[in-house]
Amino acid sequence: TLGTQTDYRDGEAQTDPYSPEYIVHSGSVPEILALATLTWGRGLPAGQAEMEIIDRIREKRAWEAALPPMDSPSNIAKRLKMMEDMERKEWAYREEEIDKLQRVQLELFKKMLQRREENQNELDAMRLYNQWQNHQKAKEEKIRKIQHDCALMLRKLIAKRKNLMGKLERRDIIKEYNDFSSQTYAPLSRIGFFPDNNSDYYAVKNFYLNTFAGLCELEKSVPDSVSLLKIKAPKPKCTITKTGYIKKSGRLDAVLAQVHQ
Repeated sequence: TLGTQTDYRDGEAQTDPYSPEYIVHSGSVPEILALATLTWGRGLPAGQAEMEIIDRIREKRAWEAALPPMDSPSNIAKRLKMMEDMERKEWAYREEEIDKLQRVQLELFKKMLQRREENQNELDAMRLYNQWQNHQKAKEEKIRKIQHDCALMLRKLIAKRKNLMGKLERRDIIKEYNDFSSQTYAPLSRIGFFPDNNSDYYAVKNFYLNTFAGLCELEKSVPDSVSLLKIKAPKPKCTITKTGYIKKSGRLDAVLAQVHQ
């Protein structure tokens, strides 16, 4: 229906209204020609501002029609006075339009300044947050270094306390191998031993598996019986007994073959 089509149509797909050709008779000035500068999307459909412009054009046409003719000095003076009043009215209207435009520009300028200030505040906040993060990282790194130095000094003090008299102690190999928590069984990485550094040392590295030439040589060494398969054809079933009779399964196969043919 018309109402449903109007409510649910796609407005963006609508084309511009059709503007047909027109002919103006000599001596006539149609009112619609005063709005020839208005086009669809630029003044049309007419809003409040366009209606005010149309009213002003009508008032000006009525004022032009009411001007006295220039046939006497009194009419000329009256015409000049009316033209001066209209000129003042036009200037007042222009000043009001300029004030409106300035107010709109001022509001727009205020919004731009506010948006720029908000963006600048966001940038300042982000910069301060980054600086705070950098200071926090430097602080944590400094605390970590202090804790590491403290642990190192404690280990040195403990080692010195064990040997107060400064006597040299020989290495007791039997004691080390008897204690499963000693450096022999569980060395510490802080003394320079890293058990995972040479983990690939125990990996199996075979010439025949890691190189193409080794694979070719390994393939040549494999006997042919592995790569060449021998398939024996199955023997046909014997359906006839030694006495010359056909078995039941043989009779059934013969019937099936006959039906198939």
